[in-house]
Amino acid sequence: MENVNLAEMKSREQGIVVAINGGFGFSRRVEALGIRVGVNIKKISSQFMRGPITVQIGNTQVALGFGMARKIIVEKD
Repeated sequence: MENVNLAEMKSREQGIVVAINGGFGFSRRVEALGIRVGVNIKKISSQFMRGPITVQIGNTQVALGFGMARKIIVEKD
């Protein structure tokens, strides 16, 4: 299994969040969205050239900015 950031994943790929590389404020913000270490996450779609990235956590879909997605490290299935 390979670790990649969320921005590098292809659409419909999924994995488990293994790290969140950011400060305290960033960690709290993504945790409020339901993204935590150990959570299963699936990339739904992304826009061309650094646009927003849509992910699914459980039954919830959330859109993240490209910079935020680069800080979330996922171990792909």
